[in-house]
Amino acid sequence: MLMTVLDGSIVTVAMPAIQADLGFTPVGLSWVVNAYLIAFGALLLLAGRLGDLLGRKRMFLAGTAVFTAASLLAGVAGSPGVLIAARFLQGVGSAMASAVSLGILVTLFTEPRERAKAIAVFSFTGAAGASIGQVAGGLLTDALTWNWIFFINLPIGAAALLLALRALPADGPARTRGGADVTGALLVTSGLTTGIYAVVKIEEYGAGSAHTLGLGALALVLLAGFLVRQATAAQPLMPLRILRSRAVAGANLVQMLMVAALFSFQILVALYLQKVLGYGAAETGLAMLPAAAVIGVVSLGLSARLIARFGERNVLLTGLVLLVGVLGLLARVPVRASYAVDLLPVMLLAAGFGLALPALTSLAMSGAREEDAGLASGLFNTTQQIGMALGVAVLSTLAAARTESLTAAGRSAAEALTGGYHLAFAVGAGLLVAAFAVAFALLRTPRKAAPQGPESEKRSPEVALTA
Repeated sequence: MLMTVLDGSIVTVAMPAIQADLGFTPVGLSWVVNAYLIAFGALLLLAGRLGDLLGRKRMFLAGTAVFTAASLLAGVAGSPGVLIAARFLQGVGSAMASAVSLGILVTLFTEPRERAKAIAVFSFTGAAGASIGQVAGGLLTDALTWNWIFFINLPIGAAALLLALRALPADGPARTRGGADVTGALLVTSGLTTGIYAVVKIEEYGAGSAHTLGLGALALVLLAGFLVRQATAAQPLMPLRILRSRAVAGANLVQMLMVAALFSFQILVALYLQKVLGYGAAETGLAMLPAAAVIGVVSLGLSARLIARFGERNVLLTGLVLLVGVLGLLARVPVRASYAVDLLPVMLLAAGFGLALPALTSLAMSGAREEDAGLASGLFNTTQQIGMALGVAVLSTLAAARTESLTAAGRSAAEALTGGYHLAFAVGAGLLVAAFAVAFALLRTPRKAAPQGPESEKRSPEVALTA
């Protein structure tokens, strides 16, 4: 998890150096990120289900090995084509490993208090990876070369493989009786690929262009076909029973809204620090380090205890309120901001993420049967990627359009950029308010998950947490 999240944030800092060294065009450079996102987002659901059928440990080990090997290829890449291919392979490996990670965790830790602690550590690792990536990306690129942002994955990947071989219990025999749902796999993978591609190209083509609308419509048709297939297939890739849990469906919807909103914090705050306040790459990472620190303290030290005492729903709602405060303050940040007065309080309020994510993760995994844990894990990661892609597309487009209008009105570059970021932060705050409303409505009544058919009698009672 650390390696996967670190890789996503470390690359963005090194993009200018990669472009200068390998001769990327501005459009081609975007594929250093897009190739990874498309492969990762499109394969998560498929990888999660295959992990349930073939073995989660097998899938985790294979994915980690692919990701580590692809990192070596990316580090030695001497041309744009090789680097883009390596990034695509990194996305494939990352999807294979990430899709089953939560499934492994919830089946290893079945006692609610232990599981809450494990999910808190899992959430902290994600926050740590994002923050380390921002700092390490600047330091490695400045002190060495951009190649080392990929080479850093090699010792982490090797250690993860060695530890997983010993620590994870062996998989049982593969459950392939009846065959795999090849048609469903093709529909969902092609639908997600098409949809994510359409979203990441919005900035180039525009939200209302024939390119965007046409690909968006095709993606919806493919995904609708996938749902129809799952309702009728004898051995569906994604049994629709998983969506009958109000906790699972609600938590995934809340996450999509929350992640879309928090794109404006993770990316646009970094752009504001560099383009408006003039911070360097390493300074930007260090400026955002307090946010990672408070997220880590809250997720590791408090979240499990608060969830045990007050329940996932109440902790989630509290975290969302704090996050609304983060983006609300950013929507008023001045052009000549003081870090201590205007930005440090924002970083400290980011502790809300340390409350919200562990609670949300517990809820998203709560209604899954043991045999569907990999699927639930893949679904949770998929909605995270969809939320991220939507956040990138919508908020960056709104910010750019607002900046252009303010520039045309005669504002200075710094004022125009700040005005664009203000709009994105305000819209992000609105998305968080919507997430709060969904959580309040759909996750309203704590209760034990109801049995779902004859197989429910075989379930471990601990697998169904509070809905």
